[in-house]
Amino acid sequence: MSKRDFITVEDWSGEEVDALLALATRVKRGEITGGLERRVLAMVFMDPSLRTRTSFEAAMFLHGGHAVVLEPGKSSWSLETEPGAVMDGSTVEHVKDAARVLGRYADVLGVRSFPRGTDWKVVREDRVVRDFARFSEKPVINMESSRRHPCQQLADAMTLREKLGDPTGKRFVLMWAWHPKALPTAVPASAALAAAHQGMEIVIARPDGYELDPEDTALIRRIAQARGGEFVHIMNDPDEAVVGADVVYVKSWGAVKYFGQPETEAAFRAGLRDWRLTAQRLKSTRQGRGLVMHCLPVRRNVEIDDAVLDGPSSVVVDEAENRLHVQRALLLELLGAR
Repeated sequence: MSKRDFITVEDWSGEEVDALLALATRVKRGEITGGLERRVLAMVFMDPSLRTRTSFEAAMFLHGGHAVVLEPGKSSWSLETEPGAVMDGSTVEHVKDAARVLGRYADVLGVRSFPRGTDWKVVREDRVVRDFARFSEKPVINMESSRRHPCQQLADAMTLREKLGDPTGKRFVLMWAWHPKALPTAVPASAALAAAHQGMEIVIARPDGYELDPEDTALIRRIAQARGGEFVHIMNDPDEAVVGADVVYVKSWGAVKYFGQPETEAAFRAGLRDWRLTAQRLKSTRQGRGLVMHCLPVRRNVEIDDAVLDGPSSVVVDEAENRLHVQRALLLELLGAR
């Protein structure tokens, strides 16, 4: 049986992504029902989830399928992820065996695994989700890894289309925000890639030292240019960056150069608490009505003020809803049942 994994959106052509988003729109309108009868999705959550788990479970139910949730170390055996490991410690089952067995039980697998380790050069390879894909005979969906959150990326793209009509040429600002701890770069990179795929004018606003992975920055630029957009520039002033923005996507991420050094990174970000989206800053967006996006969960009054999150410019709940619809489309596409 041939299979196709969904590890990163860039593994799929622009035309295929457009078709997937079109299918998601039809699904959301209620034009497609069923299609996943007697199909099983096995989800392996090595890290917490609210929207991803719930939306995928709901998606399988709505189309007649069934979802199984596993939490290694809690509801299932703890997993060893290192190749060639001598397993005489706390881990009980190797990812190689788990992937092979789950591929016999389920029609599609989903894996969530946040960054682990201290060496970004190793962590950035996304070995866990890629090993699941390597050893499973069934399709594997990346439910967020160290480098990418492709399902969030699809939802962001769908939201941009719904709210802006044709997003081409409109200004998308990815704005860094202070957070009590260093977060992965998966979501901000994926959000910028979503805007790039829509041919938008992209600005990345972040303090000095908070660059994304250089390969991700280069990829954002290439896709934006290929889709008729532009990667304008990187700015280190949040007030200047949001001026004229059609969309402000707020997200925190850790300094890659201090990856694996939490105390050093915390000290580095200590004086940056002013990096948050306030009502005053929102007034500088296009006509003072720029859309506000965030993947959730969000630290209220730390990343974004209440007045902004609960105001008319916020589309974060619509964005979260679209997780359900793009994932319904993705499951139908991967299982060939539409």
